[in-house]
Amino acid sequence: MTPKQQERRPPDATPLEDRIAHALVGAAVGDALGGPVEGYSPDQILERHGGRVHGIVGPWNGDAWRTARPIAPYHKGDGHVTDDTLMTHALIRVYAKVRDHLDAYAIADHLVPDLMTTPRWIPELEQEALPLHRVFLAEKWLVTRLHYAHADPREAGVGNIVNCGAAMYMAPVGLVNAANPRAAYAEALDIAGPHQSSYGREAAGVFAAAVAAACAPDATPESVVTACLSLAKDGTREAILKVCEAAQEHRDFESALIPLREAVAPYDTVGPDYRAPSLGARRPSRLHAIEELPVALGMLLVAAGDFRHAVLGAVNYGRDCDSIATMAGAIAGALGSPPPEDWAKQVSEASRLDLWEPATTLTEVTREIYERDVRRRRAHEAAFTAVGGPRCSD
Repeated sequence: MTPKQQERRPPDATPLEDRIAHALVGAAVGDALGGPVEGYSPDQILERHGGRVHGIVGPWNGDAWRTARPIAPYHKGDGHVTDDTLMTHALIRVYAKVRDHLDAYAIADHLVPDLMTTPRWIPELEQEALPLHRVFLAEKWLVTRLHYAHADPREAGVGNIVNCGAAMYMAPVGLVNAANPRAAYAEALDIAGPHQSSYGREAAGVFAAAVAAACAPDATPESVVTACLSLAKDGTREAILKVCEAAQEHRDFESALIPLREAVAPYDTVGPDYRAPSLGARRPSRLHAIEELPVALGMLLVAAGDFRHAVLGAVNYGRDCDSIATMAGAIAGALGSPPPEDWAKQVSEASRLDLWEPATTLTEVTREIYERDVRRRRAHEAAFTAVGGPRCSD
């Protein structure tokens, strides 16, 4: 893709701690806004709400939220975050414990016990519970495969349904590798291995790379997409390319809703009815992609990086819109566009979660990891020089 040239802006001096806070709080806000309309089409959302969603709304089924969908008896709406945010915060707790880059074994050694052993406040259940009791089936796979089946952490994701389950919580990986998308991509691929395979794992790597690319001081939505395209493989790359080409023709999410869906449809295995997946849905493939990441990037382009516009576009797109809005919110936040303060305050209070504390923790850990990386790099440079590695210049 060759993005349309826009007027160059001066380098953004938004400091690291603000980018991390904007990205993580922004991801949670997007999650909470998208939750109550997840699984529905733009037309259904329009009819249900008498117009587009422009902020926090209540549950789709009103007071019947506990029983309307027994398989998912969650209070989605009223500012409650979903499992996207719960898993993001869980991964941050792993970083806080390890205080270094993570790998597949860190997920087995730390994330799985966190899900299984420590009750936490679960907004959608309106009670304390083990996170394991809230995460959905594709995330419960982590516990099944790693704790009970003792699978090799690097291969445990094989056999799970292929979806955005791993990608949805990879923003911390991009932030730990701020301004280094290639490193973020590699680390996320390793971390996602216990959870996902195929294009689900690929999306986790590319989403982390997008967040890392957004942290560069001169980053734009176009540069983020370019970084993603430089790393993405197979159907994931093609889906991002086609969706972002379609997005460049729009500057308002309303006009982009149908074109973005049409652009991603050939790569999406779920099919036109999100609640009734096709027979080939969520199976491994080199030709397909998850829907959520390409659409999030597309909405980022449509919104020119503006948080509110990107997230509302993701929310009103419907389908798996809590994850789409989580990704769009994280990338827009990392670019330096903060979530509206009133939205962040409402979500934090409604969810009874301090959305800023994880950001403070991750900022501290990110700086520690960077300092450790510098020492490792200097040691490598010294060793490489000692064996005559550098080429002599005349």
